[in-house]
Amino acid sequence: MAFHAIRFPLDIALAARGGPERATDVVTLASGREERNSRWAQSRRRYNAGYGVKSRADMAAVLAFFEERRGRFHSFLWRDGLDHSATDQAIGVGDGETISFQLVKRYGASFDPYLRSITKPVAETVVVKVDGVVAEVETDALTGIVTFDEAPAEGAAVTASFEFDVPVRFDTDRLDIELSSFDAAEAPSIPLIEVRE
Repeated sequence: MAFHAIRFPLDIALAARGGPERATDVVTLASGREERNSRWAQSRRRYNAGYGVKSRADMAAVLAFFEERRGRFHSFLWRDGLDHSATDQAIGVGDGETISFQLVKRYGASFDPYLRSITKPVAETVVVKVDGVVAEVETDALTGIVTFDEAPAEGAAVTASFEFDVPVRFDTDRLDIELSSFDAAEAPSIPLIEVRE
């Protein structure tokens, strides 16, 4: 298995459905109270690309993409139409020694924010600032780690703005395709699931 640094056809992806998933166990006690346990520290995204297939050409593109990925075997890039960018995200504070920082996106406010590690940024869109001043960094598009030539000064706020993709794989080894008319095709379900690295 391998990761293919290629994006699923964008015009089809933008009409897909999906979003984050969590794994929470809920046990109702005899008293009626609940005990809840979150089994995953990070959410995991699921999508259905079938909603984006509108024509025979779309289906042909998906079929070729599916075959090249060997079904569930190889992972690839997915553009989430709703959640694919971040602006001025705090990614660290300088200490005068650390030169590498992980890109993250923050969800929520001050109560209990969720920090999502971004591992597949679009490198040419990454803008990193140190105390509000744009800095030169090297961006690893396969890990989401940005690296400075010199460590930011102690106490300096390090922020980043960027676009990103989600690493996913097909969650099926079978495509169920229907030719609904001369130039139309349907695939009710083309499930995709985020790959944790």
